[in-house]
Amino acid sequence: MGYPERVLVTKIGFDGHDRGSRVVAAYLRDAGMEVIYTPPWQEIAAVVKLAMQEDVDVVGVSSLATDHLILPDLMEALRASGLGHVRVIVGGIIPQNEQPDLIAAGVSAIFNPGATSQEIVDTVRGLAAEARTAREEAEMA
Repeated sequence: MGYPERVLVTKIGFDGHDRGSRVVAAYLRDAGMEVIYTPPWQEIAAVVKLAMQEDVDVVGVSSLATDHLILPDLMEALRASGLGHVRVIVGGIIPQNEQPDLIAAGVSAIFNPGATSQEIVDTVRGLAAEARTAREEAEMA
């Protein structure tokens, strides 16, 4: 790849439970990725701005209290800001019946409780490669 994957790990909305996001950030960091971690209670505009400033490949969102329901708004904001290549993942308590809507909105992966650290690392690594390819293709068009 040439340089480490860049991942923004964040919490949007009003959910302040950040233990899971801290653990995932450590998994990714220990796997050699560059991780930008935000405290809880981020607004979508702030996440988009930080994703742009930090030139991230993947945005990981942790949700334990229905904040995943605003992910379609995040996806739209990323695309509107020219960051349609950035892959978005979500982890936490995501009811099965709500997962298809997230995928339809463009979320690349959903991790439920019990996902292994290796599964998360491998998925993020693959999505980062996809994001970089999509960015290069968009720049050449």
